[in-house]
Amino acid sequence: MAHLAQRRRYQVDLVAQQAMGDMNYLRLCKLLHDLDTRDQWCFSICLPVGHDWHVSVNVEERARFTTTVLLSRHQGPCRWTQSPTLKVRMYHDARMAEVVACERHRVNQGRYEYPNGKMYQADEKAQLNRFLGEWLALCLAQGKAPVNLKLTG
Repeated sequence: MAHLAQRRRYQVDLVAQQAMGDMNYLRLCKLLHDLDTRDQWCFSICLPVGHDWHVSVNVEERARFTTTVLLSRHQGPCRWTQSPTLKVRMYHDARMAEVVACERHRVNQGRYEYPNGKMYQADEKAQLNRFLGEWLALCLAQGKAPVNLKLTG
């Protein structure tokens, strides 16, 4: 019975994480088709309830093998449904993308001990990368561009 009381430790699934990174990179490339020459994109997503979401993507940093972008949603139907701002690093040589920060909280470990001081879930990084994939898929399926927005920080 003692072994049932112990919680099984989260194991990182590297194959699944790499596959998600590959898919997120491809989704970003499809959305940001002119990444080499442009720094900002905006998409309008029409929701069935009659409200639009406006998603912006801004290049934060460019390097030889990486590009870092910020994804955020603006002007949602209500403030409590506001999506977090995600900092995403695209690795062009590996053709992968991953979330490196969420709302200014760096998420750089594949597994976190739980509980921890920042209250990250054991699989925080995997959850954020899945969320990124769902968000990008929604932008590809429902997004319309360009949208002229005055973005406020």
